[in-house]
Amino acid sequence: MKNTFGNAVSVTLFGESHGPSIGAVIDGLAPGVTVDLDHLKQQLTLRRPTGKLSTARQEQDEFTIVSGFVDGHTTGTPMTILIPNTQQHSKDYAALRDLPRPAHADFAARCKYHGFEDVRGGGHFSGRITAPLVAAGAVALQILSAHDIRVGTHIAACAGIADAPLPEDERLLTQALETLNKKEFAVLDEIAAAQMKAAIETARAELDSVGGVLETAVTGLPAGVGEPWFDSVESILSHLLFSVPGVKGVEFGDGFGLCAQRGSAANDAFCIKEGKVATSTNHNGGINGGITNGMPLRIRTAVKPTPSIYQPQQTVNLATGQETTLSIEGRHDPAIVHRARVVADSVIALGLLDLLTQRFGTDWQTGEK
Repeated sequence: MKNTFGNAVSVTLFGESHGPSIGAVIDGLAPGVTVDLDHLKQQLTLRRPTGKLSTARQEQDEFTIVSGFVDGHTTGTPMTILIPNTQQHSKDYAALRDLPRPAHADFAARCKYHGFEDVRGGGHFSGRITAPLVAAGAVALQILSAHDIRVGTHIAACAGIADAPLPEDERLLTQALETLNKKEFAVLDEIAAAQMKAAIETARAELDSVGGVLETAVTGLPAGVGEPWFDSVESILSHLLFSVPGVKGVEFGDGFGLCAQRGSAANDAFCIKEGKVATSTNHNGGINGGITNGMPLRIRTAVKPTPSIYQPQQTVNLATGQETTLSIEGRHDPAIVHRARVVADSVIALGLLDLLTQRFGTDWQTGEK
């Protein structure tokens, strides 16, 4: 199983949903990087369940950094972050070993690991494993922020309800990202937020779930970062986003919307803004030829409805080979899009940190430009 991503800066994930602990190892951090642990705690809070909108599993996500960090700074050796699991209800999954849940990884994992996989709570495939990913991402976000690079995500749509669009102007966009990053439910329009929350609660009451679309923007990125072909900015970031449980689509800029346009409408004309080369529009989402062009990155991510629903569903008993009906138990989210928003920020930050370190060197992380 491939659990490590990155070149100059790599991240390895480990653990299972119902194991004793989960964690991440970050390798490639420069020595002397200041890490604010309160920021790590805050980012983990944004991922945790929220009332009726989320699962009843309430993990506190208390973490310990067991290597690579002393007296508030990185040491230059691998940073290992451990997060204990304290609220496992493994008995809820005892009956599921031979009954794969629709739209889950259960059957595919059985085929790959021949029944030796940990089925409790989805094991290593669980969204629970995004907790250490968020902790690692918090480190990356702090390094980017020190270079005035801002990453933020809003819930562009949930259950068919749309939020207000992000501003086009870069200054206003940066302000909007800073506002969103302080919100528990990352929506610009409070009326839309109330409607989304009501739709999630309705789905919960009907033993069902809903999905949504996340829109992420990144401001302050320099031009010239990324590689053509296989290590393009799009390929690196989409690889990371598609690694997040529940993600089924990623587009940059206007994405699929460009397909219905002519080149005269889709192209971003170059101009001079405040003495610098810029583009008058940003249909391509800040990337040309796989490389950043200095405009804000714009990324949209499709998050499917949570597959764990309490309605009876058809499945197959893998032990008997017979079709049967499955009614799951346990604690599950009626929607994950509002919790996934900080996960999107985290993986995008990790991908950008890797690309920037490749471009400018490890010392860049500590502020040496």
